[in-house]
Amino acid sequence: MDKTINNKAWFLVLPVFLIVAFSAILPLMTVVNYSVQDTFGNNKFFWNGVGWFKELLDPSSDLGDRFLASLGRNLLFSAIILAIEVPLGILVALSMPREGWRVAACLVILALPLLIPWNVVGTIWQIFGRPDIGLMGYTLNKMGLDYNYVSNSFDAWCTIIVMDVWHWTSLVALLCYAGLKSIPDAYYQAAQIDGASRWAVFTAIQLPKMKRVLLIAVLLRFMDSFMIYTEPFVVTGGGPGNSTTFVSIELVKIALGQFDLGKAAALSIVYNLVILIVCWVFYTVMTNADNERVQLAGGA
Repeated sequence: MDKTINNKAWFLVLPVFLIVAFSAILPLMTVVNYSVQDTFGNNKFFWNGVGWFKELLDPSSDLGDRFLASLGRNLLFSAIILAIEVPLGILVALSMPREGWRVAACLVILALPLLIPWNVVGTIWQIFGRPDIGLMGYTLNKMGLDYNYVSNSFDAWCTIIVMDVWHWTSLVALLCYAGLKSIPDAYYQAAQIDGASRWAVFTAIQLPKMKRVLLIAVLLRFMDSFMIYTEPFVVTGGGPGNSTTFVSIELVKIALGQFDLGKAAALSIVYNLVILIVCWVFYTVMTNADNERVQLAGGA
């Protein structure tokens, strides 16, 4: 019996394409258009070619110096965040109960920081860290530590890092816990019969089962930390000086503060490309390493 082929169902996908076009493609085309032009106001634009991109990637120019400096801060911040949140999230997931009412209680507690809006998180820590009325800032100063995130760059960095760890470690923990819950009890029973240590169970059973969710966690946390804007802007405003001015804050300063739309558009495109390239490298390295390990195990 011949099957009748009817492709009219593809028209049901058309609304999705229209939504994506209006929400992503058209704004992206506008940014690309601005990145190759210059304007002096009155809605008059002049062709500039790749001039903004050359200036952006030139360390000797003001724009290039600002971009590369903020990019370095972003990379450093993301590296610190991943180095803290991924191991801490794994530790929290391993410490959570596997059954009973405590599971629901732990999940609710871990989900609470994720429900708080980003600008509210910044406001909370701005007040929490104030040396005059903030609980953390006042306590640290009473202990003899000269803490002030407004005037000290190191204190500002520590405040932003602790704030991000408090806000987003729960995401890593929840993802890791989902990976742990997928492990059958038979694996643990076999390890117990063999007399495997706690570390052996973690390295041979739990960690391999968490690799997929850890890949997702690393990619999500890198993208979020690399694109961070609201929290540090509310807490420090990019200061003291430019010590916490990340690429996103620099972009807003150029676009809205200076109204240099061409420079801001070129910066946003390069910013997006950097994120995509680094995420692709992360994904490729981790998946290739996993495939090589599987092939070695199969050959053995």
